[in-house]
Amino acid sequence: MAVGHAPPPPVPLLPDISGIPDIESLTPLRRPGRRAVVPRWLRRAVGPLLLLLVWQVASATGALAPEVLASPGTIARSAADLVADGTLPTAMGVSLRRVAAGLLIGGAVGTALALLSGLSRLGEDLVDATVQMLRTVPWVGLIPLLIIWLGIGEAPKVALIALGTAFHLYLNVYAGIRGVDAQLVEAGQSLGLGRWGLVRHVVLPGALPGAMTGLRYALATAWLALVFGESINADAGIGFLMNQAREFFRTDVIVVCLVVYAFLGLLADAVVRTLERLLLQWRPTFTGQ
Repeated sequence: MAVGHAPPPPVPLLPDISGIPDIESLTPLRRPGRRAVVPRWLRRAVGPLLLLLVWQVASATGALAPEVLASPGTIARSAADLVADGTLPTAMGVSLRRVAAGLLIGGAVGTALALLSGLSRLGEDLVDATVQMLRTVPWVGLIPLLIIWLGIGEAPKVALIALGTAFHLYLNVYAGIRGVDAQLVEAGQSLGLGRWGLVRHVVLPGALPGAMTGLRYALATAWLALVFGESINADAGIGFLMNQAREFFRTDVIVVCLVVYAFLGLLADAVVRTLERLLLQWRPTFTGQ
């Protein structure tokens, strides 16, 4: 008896997909070319420009009296006059020298104390408690004592700026040192680094971000301390111009001095940002989306 071949399995019927649109037809069409991107500097300038526009309109319509606040046009003319006769550049030079001297002294003292306290337990026991106690004292409240101790010349102004900046650098450098990853220190020890090698190649680079943050806070405080410092019988500087303008109700000159303070603060912050880009190239950071 001949053995027949088994019939082949039935072929499954494929579903009818003639009515389903293609995937490409569901994908939205994209126009060729790149989307126009507004420059970032232009986006950042929109807010200040709108504020100036509202300010100018309020002044022109009389909603904002000139005795309360001068118009932007009046302020611009006053600034041009102060620059033309050399009053404003001279005042800026005097104020910059005071800030530089105070920041140098305060930064050196604050950083030295932070290194002593952060790198040594003995140094921490001797220094940290005293610094933490002194930093709670309002440094503005020390102005009468500074006048008694140092007189009414340049010394109390520079000392006030130094006091305002030293604590910021101390706190941030100290926190940066103590925040270094212990595993990095162990890795350095396994590679044969001694104590000073660890400090130089591991601890100090790890504390550098904190030091940059402290420098930024210190610069902001330096300009604030300058305003108070230049109220101590000053005969030159931006604060001196503001005091004179207050006596004669010159709101335009006062605003010019405030704008100069803001400009110098932005310039100082730009310098710190540049230092961060140069010194912290090894640290990737989130820049926003």
